[in-house]
Amino acid sequence: MHLVIIGGSDAGIAAALRARELSKDVRITVLLADDYPNYSICGLPYLIGGQTPDPSKLAHRTTFPDIDVRLRHRVTAIDPAGKSVSIERPGDTTELRYDRLIVATGANPVRPDIPGADLPGAFVLHTIDDGLAVLDAVRRHRAGKAVIIGAGYIGIEMAEALQQRGMHVTLLSRSDEVMPGVFSEIGAMIRERLTTEGVEVVTQAGVERIEQGMVVEQRLVVFTTDGRRRPADLVILATGVRPATDLARDAGIALGEGGAIAVSDTMATSLPDIFAAGDCAVTHHRLHGKPTWISLGTIAHKQGRVAGENAIGGSRTFHGIVGTQSLKLYDLVIARTGLSDIEAREEGYEPLTVEIGAWDHKSYYPGATQIGVWITGDVKTGRLLGVQMVGRAGAEVSKRLDIVAAGLFHGIDVDALNDLDLSYTPPLSSPWDPVQRAAQDWSHAAARPG
Repeated sequence: MHLVIIGGSDAGIAAALRARELSKDVRITVLLADDYPNYSICGLPYLIGGQTPDPSKLAHRTTFPDIDVRLRHRVTAIDPAGKSVSIERPGDTTELRYDRLIVATGANPVRPDIPGADLPGAFVLHTIDDGLAVLDAVRRHRAGKAVIIGAGYIGIEMAEALQQRGMHVTLLSRSDEVMPGVFSEIGAMIRERLTTEGVEVVTQAGVERIEQGMVVEQRLVVFTTDGRRRPADLVILATGVRPATDLARDAGIALGEGGAIAVSDTMATSLPDIFAAGDCAVTHHRLHGKPTWISLGTIAHKQGRVAGENAIGGSRTFHGIVGTQSLKLYDLVIARTGLSDIEAREEGYEPLTVEIGAWDHKSYYPGATQIGVWITGDVKTGRLLGVQMVGRAGAEVSKRLDIVAAGLFHGIDVDALNDLDLSYTPPLSSPWDPVQRAAQDWSHAAARPG
């Protein structure tokens, strides 16, 4: 059997490795459009910020035993009837036949539909080459000005990275607050932290256009809807990504939510012998059971592993997601999982959210800091729906959230969090962990009349 995989990032390499683990006989070929197999795209802000100065350290692995990884092999078409793919490579074109195919083409960055978004000096950040281009611009404009359009995860991480490089950074958000996926109180904390470090944060700021400036080295000017002109030595377009599915669509593979490739829970597509995984494929949310699309490395690794196993004859299933994410900003950690109250209401739940503050460990032991916990449950059934947390680095915010993510995955009630046998020692926690304290407060609030 010849297994061909299009794409060599998280999902593609995970698929190849799993297939090789299970079979020594299958022939595995991975086709990459670039030179960077299995590199951590999530690490780009730390490359640019200087925490990881060597780009090669972003590679999850550098060897792929008994896997034919072909660099600079861009797939231009899939022929399902002939079971082959067309490839452009340096100097020529060719075709490659397959018995089973995995499409792991990932996602493409969105360049906003505004005049000037394609000017030199306006960067997206999605590939290693993107990161190296931004890093080169940063080095050429030390102590210069940067404007970031978009205040989601990437925009916020890049604000820190560029500020730490000595640039004057302006972060533009179209929403009322930064990071609109979290509760507004958490967004306000993020904005305050950025402002404290000298980042100019502008909310409710749409961008009308970007123009070439009249200064040396192609300086840009960003025009915003508040009538301001903001000069910039570089502009970061952090306005999201969309699934890279042109190849699949042109081959007749059915698409689903968000334009991503529709897949079963075995990662099979609508066409025989073709699977898909990662940022190009849909997933399903365990809290509402509907197909959804979200671009996360954690999902890509898991889906890739399932696709790799099933492409060589396995029967593994992918069990979906609960929407778990985290972010570190300076010494602040923000994490969320599940549904917010707004999202829960849209799915037909009757949500109640309770906020508490709790010490990360016993206050009599030095270094205790406060953690904020927002817990959401369904008052009709008591079902746990989601948690958002914020606290200082070192308070184990992200790992505490994983307790909730595990509970959500298995559909537990809010009150069931109190039954979990969690670890305790005064320097690290309390007899009742902050997650459990929040669950208790939620249960009391839900039991009150009215």
